[in-house]
Amino acid sequence: MNKITKIGFTLPILLVFLLTVTISACKEVKTTVDAPNSTNTNGQVVTEKQSDKTQNDAQSETRRKQLNADIQAREQRNKMGGDTQKRAEGDLASEVRSKLEANIPRGKITVEAKNAEVTVSGVVSNQEQLNKIKPLAMEIKGVRSVVVKAVVQP
Repeated sequence: MNKITKIGFTLPILLVFLLTVTISACKEVKTTVDAPNSTNTNGQVVTEKQSDKTQNDAQSETRRKQLNADIQAREQRNKMGGDTQKRAEGDLASEVRSKLEANIPRGKITVEAKNAEVTVSGVVSNQEQLNKIKPLAMEIKGVRSVVVKAVVQP
């Protein structure tokens, strides 16, 4: 009985540790493989073509629901942890990337978060999409400011 109690107590601690390490490892996230590798590139992207099928899948209603469910799950997890406004940098970047991926079709965007400030770099198709970046990013709890380095490139 004593061994079962020790295993039952140790397993959740181990899972929380692994989850924390995995989340903290992610600092910068991209919406596509040909998005910039850094937010310091100011809109310059690799000119590699991506198939229309892959892009259509990323913009599908099912994918949008998955992204929103992921954001909600992260918010619920953070709510259980106490402060609903305080987020890990990797979580902020990932949630903003998910939000932008679901709402800006064909965007090649890289997102980085540091001290609740989110930097978005890359390329979007038109001015309307560029104007959406900041308001969409600000919808994510814990984001205090957004720096948009993305550019329009049809």
